[in-house]
Amino acid sequence: MLLCSPAYAQSDDDNIQQAAPVGSASAETVTSDETQDLIVTGTLIRRPNLESNSPITVVDNQEFQYQGSTAVEDTLNQLPQFTPDANANVSNGSDGTANINLRNLGSNRVLTLLDGKRLLPTQAIDLNFVPTSLIDRVDVLTGGASAVYGADAVSGVVNFVLKNNLNGVRLDSTFGFFQHTNDNDTLRDLVSSSGYDVAPKNVADGATYEINAAIGTDFADHRGNVTMFIGNRHSNPILESSRDVSACAIDPNDDANSTLRCGGSSNNQYGLFTLLSGPNQGQTLVNAKDGSKTWSTYDSSYAYNYAPTNYFQRSDNRYTAGAFAHYDVSDLVTLYGSAMFMEDHTWSQVAPSAIWQGTTFAINCDNPLMSTSQAETLCGDAAGTSTDENVFIGYRPTAGSALPRRDDLRHTDFRFTAGLRGTLAHDITYDVSALRSEVIFEESYKNDIDQTRAARALQVVDVDGTPTCQSVIDGTDPDCVPVDVFGYGTISEAAFNYLYVPSYTRSVNRELVLNGSVNADLTSYGIVTPWASQGLGVAIGVEHREEYLDFQADEVALSKGYENSHGTIDVTEGFAEIDLPIIQDKPFAHMLGIDGGFRYSGYTNTGIDSKSHYEASTYKLELNYAPTSDIRFRASYNRAIRAPNIAELFQSQGLGNVSASDPCAGSDPSAGLEACEASGVTASQYGSIPECPAQQCVEQYGGNPDLKPEKADTYTIGAVITPSFAPSLSLSADYYDIKVNGYIASIDATLIIKQCIAGNSFFCSLFHRDPQSGVLFGTDGYVVATTQNTGYLKTNGIDINGSYTLDIGSAGKLNFNLVGSYLLHQTTEPLPGLGTYDCAGLYGPSCGQPNPHWRHTFRTTWQLPWAPATLSINWRHKGPVELTNNQENSLLAGTTYVYGAKIGAYDYFDLAGTVKLYDGIMMRAGINNLFDRDPPALYEGLNSVYGNGNTFPGFYDALGRKIFVGVTADF
Repeated sequence: MLLCSPAYAQSDDDNIQQAAPVGSASAETVTSDETQDLIVTGTLIRRPNLESNSPITVVDNQEFQYQGSTAVEDTLNQLPQFTPDANANVSNGSDGTANINLRNLGSNRVLTLLDGKRLLPTQAIDLNFVPTSLIDRVDVLTGGASAVYGADAVSGVVNFVLKNNLNGVRLDSTFGFFQHTNDNDTLRDLVSSSGYDVAPKNVADGATYEINAAIGTDFADHRGNVTMFIGNRHSNPILESSRDVSACAIDPNDDANSTLRCGGSSNNQYGLFTLLSGPNQGQTLVNAKDGSKTWSTYDSSYAYNYAPTNYFQRSDNRYTAGAFAHYDVSDLVTLYGSAMFMEDHTWSQVAPSAIWQGTTFAINCDNPLMSTSQAETLCGDAAGTSTDENVFIGYRPTAGSALPRRDDLRHTDFRFTAGLRGTLAHDITYDVSALRSEVIFEESYKNDIDQTRAARALQVVDVDGTPTCQSVIDGTDPDCVPVDVFGYGTISEAAFNYLYVPSYTRSVNRELVLNGSVNADLTSYGIVTPWASQGLGVAIGVEHREEYLDFQADEVALSKGYENSHGTIDVTEGFAEIDLPIIQDKPFAHMLGIDGGFRYSGYTNTGIDSKSHYEASTYKLELNYAPTSDIRFRASYNRAIRAPNIAELFQSQGLGNVSASDPCAGSDPSAGLEACEASGVTASQYGSIPECPAQQCVEQYGGNPDLKPEKADTYTIGAVITPSFAPSLSLSADYYDIKVNGYIASIDATLIIKQCIAGNSFFCSLFHRDPQSGVLFGTDGYVVATTQNTGYLKTNGIDINGSYTLDIGSAGKLNFNLVGSYLLHQTTEPLPGLGTYDCAGLYGPSCGQPNPHWRHTFRTTWQLPWAPATLSINWRHKGPVELTNNQENSLLAGTTYVYGAKIGAYDYFDLAGTVKLYDGIMMRAGINNLFDRDPPALYEGLNSVYGNGNTFPGFYDALGRKIFVGVTADF
């Protein structure tokens, strides 16, 4: 029933729940049907009464029910050890997956397991694959575990343990939606005064339902079991126009950055023109708002409010199905296996496409669609001739047949396991298994304007009084339709049909894992210390992994900068682990033991034009000391690695938007000429470079086949207290320290820009400015941010867990449970020798989402005595954070802000309850964010990482109250 240890062990047959104390074996282990040994996440050793020497937080299935979860990442993100990652609230740039980020070291540094085996290919992890209704518990091991599981377990391991041994039928359904009252008068007045529609006063939207069914049965006199499941989840979308916080894009309204205005994008609905040649080169002009073909000087009143049509919650439809089976051939041999399938189809939606600034377009001076005054302004004396002049155009059609951009994202996942386990000799067991998983990702980007076609459609001449594309005349594109961009709302229906061209990409990720291990408890063989009753435990084994990636793009996607890519990784490993009790049941030494492990790994990486090989070793040493049964101390050291995944090695290089601003842009640049010249600006460009639209510059991303593994050192030390004088009280506190050397990442674009302007020549070498205009956006202007082995990441802090059950007599019982984490430091060295910055207590550029020092969840559950029912309230606390820009550290400091300088502490309260309706039928209901607290409204651009709608919707509750109801029926 409780969020972390103590967890509840639950029987699938009778739904009777039994409390277990923090740190006990039952709180951190699961019993194997065949051997009755205890399997602890974080160790290969299987033996009775084994306790974890690494800190583990257990999330019980009841917690998912108390939160009304239909997405596992939502529940895990409530734990203070997690920072939200890819989720349903991300629209622009989303790939449709859901991920988790442990210790804020990145989702690629946490190893995700399903029943102790890898979930999906490393580079294609998607928690949508996990069937929520079948989760028995989730073990969260915080700290390196590469010696046990192999690469990727740098920040820790998340192991989903499923109910895969049912007898009977289980039906489970959940329905939920968001309810919110829009009553932020400041934001509503701001939106209204800007001429935009305010959000509805009261909204109820984003409905999500999930229906699951599972059936299981024993066979062959209970020697075998087959369990099958099927499920469907559907979520309706939520538009940003429905919330005060996101009804318009929020920008500063004064030089001190202390007030608000509705900003937006200069790629606007009227049509913006930056003249790159001709007599008025450098001017930025805009079509008149009244539809006449005249140009005026551009100002912020013409900016396009791109927010309302963006999704705040993506639409999603997911189907899952699968089966688990095991069969005891004899007392010595058990066959087991599983098959799982998922198809997840989600749509993201953002503002309508545009003829984008950044692409240099040529307009002929005798284009009949221009007015005389426009032709004279653009061409001067060349007006009416065939001379071409170059321009940037920012024209976003919003009338007529204009449609929002829609990204059709579809994942089809398969996962199969098969294995053989059994007994070789007394207390010696074996396990041989194979795992094959595959993720097929298909993306179709719709309602997007093809810039190549736009360039053709702007080259128009008069043929017998009819505007005609030059490409029609010369035969290069007979389908070309002229596009009239010289007035507001002047693009024809036929032109829309010509400009809108969908693009398609497809990738296939595969993983094959072959594993064989032998596990031995050598107590009965006499390998026991003189002071212990239990002997040496040993596990040895070998593993081979093969990973495969193939990415293909169509011609339209290739023209946008995508490249096809292909690569494979082959890994062969040998591993061993020992557990040695040294002293047991002696005065002042109830238990003293050590655990050690080692893994050797050999990697071969093969790309289209590259091949590399390297070797790596990981190891661990853990100490467990309990002077009495009331208190246990534990300490561990782990050397972990994270080998570069296929995407980091072989992903094609391309261009993408990034939240940043160019200090060398605008008529009055904030950076001086000398600093800007170092970044590639010419003296003639200085003072006339267009600003990045909507604070979205461009970076070049992509893989690097020369990457080497990251190396991490993890230290933990802590204590578990279970006092015998208070058997329902349990406490644990653990200090952790993780340092990742040579971490694989792209250098933050904001950091590149700031450091170059500050005079660092290395960072200036990463600038690629458009040769003609000097911009940092479009197809020819960007900063280079491809992956590389960089400096180090380091984080440390203290985790606290506690639980207590209070018997209140005839009124029942109260269960109290606290999970808290204090972040001491979150340090980054971007490059060796550059210096470091600490993100603890900060948010914003370079640091990303809020990193408060203190976060906790505190759940209080009342077990009612009058009926099989509970009532539970959860207090979620997120500490205050400050803005990175206002810090003194030169790696963080930037434009200072008064508004948004600090986000105060946030407290949310969630109310839930359960009640037994009939035998085998349990109902649950609840309200999360009970008091409907608004999220912080931030300037667009300060929420750069997983931000959306002027806030951080993964970290703060952005959509209002979540109201849910669910029923589980067991027959």
